[in-house]
Amino acid sequence: MTKAFDYDTFVTRNNGYVASETQARIRSTRLLIAGCGLGASTAICAARMGFSDFILIDGDTVDAHNLNRQFYDFDDIGSPKVQALKKHIQRINPEAKVEAVQANLDQNNAQQLVGSVDIIFDTIDFLDLEAILALHTNAREQRKAVFTALSIGFGAGVLYFPAGTNASLADVIAADVQHAQGEGDASYANVFGKIMARIGAHLDRQVVEQVARALTIMEDGRPCPASQIAVGSFTVAALAVSMMHDMLAGMDVPASPNMVVHSFRHHTTKLVNIAA
Repeated sequence: MTKAFDYDTFVTRNNGYVASETQARIRSTRLLIAGCGLGASTAICAARMGFSDFILIDGDTVDAHNLNRQFYDFDDIGSPKVQALKKHIQRINPEAKVEAVQANLDQNNAQQLVGSVDIIFDTIDFLDLEAILALHTNAREQRKAVFTALSIGFGAGVLYFPAGTNASLADVIAADVQHAQGEGDASYANVFGKIMARIGAHLDRQVVEQVARALTIMEDGRPCPASQIAVGSFTVAALAVSMMHDMLAGMDVPASPNMVVHSFRHHTTKLVNIAA
C-alpha cells in the first residue's frame, strides 16, 4: 500500500510547543543552508521541525572523516554534499522543495542566493573571508535574517543577525579586518584568530587548544583538519533551529554582537559579546 505524506500529520507532535501560526510560517519560510558540512545537522533538524523549502550550497563531497559529526551515511561517501543532503531531507519530507547548488559560496553568487530566501544559515569557521563578508553584507542590504554557527567541542555557539541589523558580521569584525590588513595578512585565519583571542576566556580549554592548532596549520597553507565532534554538530542544530523558531514566533532572540554559547562540558549557557 502506498503511503501518502501528510504535512499536518508529520508535525502533529509539535503541537503544544509550536503554535499553529508559527508552524505555518516555518512551512512557508525558505531557508538557505550556506555550507553543508556543519550545516547538514541544522538542515535535518529544520526539516524535522517542518521547514519545507531549502536552498543548499556547497562545492564539497562527502568524505569518510565527515561521518563522525555530519548528517551523512557511509553510502554517501564520494557524493556531492548538496545532493546527499537533499536526499536525506526528502526522505523525511518527500514534498520538501530542495534546490541543490553544487558550488562554493562566493562574491559572484551571494547576492542572488540571499535574494532567493527568507532566512540564511551560515557556518563561518574556516571558510573564505571574502565569501562570508559578501554573504553577510548582502543579507544586511536585502534585510534578511542570518544565523551563524560554530561547533565548539562539546558545545556550540550561534549568532543571530536580525534583518536590517546595524551589527552585521561585517560591522562586528571590521576592526579585526582593518588590523589584519595593516599586518599584511587579511586571511580568514588571521581575522578569526583575533576574534577567538577575545572570546577564548569564555570557551572550554579544549576548544581554545584545538582552534589554535587549526589556525597554525592554516597559516602553513595546508588544508585544515579541525577537530569537531557529533555533540557539537547536534548542539548547533538544536540552538540554531530553536532560535529560528523563536524569531518566527515573534519572541525575543539574543542578537549580534552577542553569541549564544552552550557548553556540555560545563553544562552552561551564556551570552558572549564577540566584539568586546
